[in-house]
Parts: sequence; C-alpha cells; structure tokens
Amino acid sequence: MQRIRTLVIDDEPLARARILRLLALYPEVDVIGEARNGKEAIQQMREHQPDLIFLDIHMPDFNGFEVLEMRGEASKPFIIFVTAYDQYAVQAFAVQAIDYLLKPYDDQRFARAYDHARNQILLSRQKGSPPEQPSVAISGPDEATLVVKDANGIDKTLRYDGLIGIRADGNYLHVYTLDTRYLVRMTLAEMIDKMPEKMFLRIHRSYVVNRLHIMQVHYLGNNTYRVILSNQMSWSSSRGHKSEIRAYLKEK
Repeated sequence: MQRIRTLVIDDEPLARARILRLLALYPEVDVIGEARNGKEAIQQMREHQPDLIFLDIHMPDFNGFEVLEMRGEASKPFIIFVTAYDQYAVQAFAVQAIDYLLKPYDDQRFARAYDHARNQILLSRQKGSPPEQPSVAISGPDEATLVVKDANGIDKTLRYDGLIGIRADGNYLHVYTLDTRYLVRMTLAEMIDKMPEKMFLRIHRSYVVNRLHIMQVHYLGNNTYRVILSNQMSWSSSRGHKSEIRAYLKEK
C-alpha cells in the first residue's frame, strides 16, 4: 500500500501525542511532521504536501480555518478536524472536511474517522484526482436559509448547509441538525420544493439527506444501501431510490 503522508496540527502536546500513538497502529501512515501553531502548520503544509491532516481549530497565530485559507493552492490534503468545540462542525464540512472529531473521543471513534479518510484517499488515487463535494450555489439569505415553524408555532431559521437529514412522519418532518432535532409541520414534498436541488439526496420516500454530510455509503444487498451521516445517524435507502444512490456514488 502507498504511504499516507500525515501531518498532526494541535497546540496541545498531549493531544498531538495521543493522535501519534493511534496513528502508529497503521503501518501505511507516514507522519511527516507536527505543528504547534498556525504558522508552523502553514509552513509544513506548503513544504511537505501531506495527504491527510489532523487539524485543531483554536491555536496561536491562526486558527484552523485560517490555516486552510493560507495553505497555498498546491496543498489540498484530506482534513480531519480535532477539537473540543462542537459549534464549528457545519463550517468544517463546508470546507470539505472528511470528519470532525470532538474531544474527548475514544479510540473506536478515531479509528472510524481514520478508516474513512484512508478509504477516500485510496479512492482519489485510483481516480487520479481528489473527490470533490457537489457544487451548490448559495448566494443570498433567502437561498441559504429556511424559515419553518416548529410544532409549537415558533419560527425557526435553519441554514440549508446545516441540515443533516430530514425524515417524514405523516404531515410532520423530523429535521436533524448537528445537535438538534426539529419537529416541523410540513410535508416532505413541500420541503423538497424549497431546498437547493444539488445539495440534497432522496434515498427513500421518507428520507432526504444532505450530500455535504454523507460520510459513508455501504451496500446492503437487494439494491439497498446504508447511508452514514456526519452526526453518526444511519439510514437505509429503499430499492425505489437505487438510481439516485448509484448516481451519487459515480459522482464521488
């Protein structure tokens, strides 16, 4: 197996040490360096061109998102954010992070994140170029947000890119964000009419998922698939929507 050049970026020595200890379990990983702050991270990314980075958000000099902005066009690694702050998850996936590890995490959760990244890296090498997230045009506030009423009649403004999945339940919808579930009085057909078409994927007559938050897709047999989302929620597709899943997999 080709080596996976990996850079660990975190200002906490113990946090870096733990990631390095867990990475040592994978013989294909080649740790090319550690960075203690934003400046070191930018320099090492430009010099070493890693395949994969583990990236903290709150650091001296520059935060994780600023590091990505200044890394240089040539450096386009797969990104696993590792942070103690859950409020940046939507922003993390907007910059095409492959996963978002929330401290404290256990070894099993780390393994899932790394395995997903490794699979995507190998797939990109087979294709000859990194897989891209679907292009979604969201410009104005009306296009970027959805105003709904919850079951208590209170207006809620939700960003489309923050919606992870939507499940129909009669005349109501269960709308899932990273940390909240809203019960909305609306049909799924009405919701689909409002949503940006390229951002969402219909996998079942009752389920719609956000392409930006799809982490893994597993074939279950009989033309059905299990779709795992960024909040670790798992939904199974129906045979009637196999063509949508297959088209999505070809895009990846």
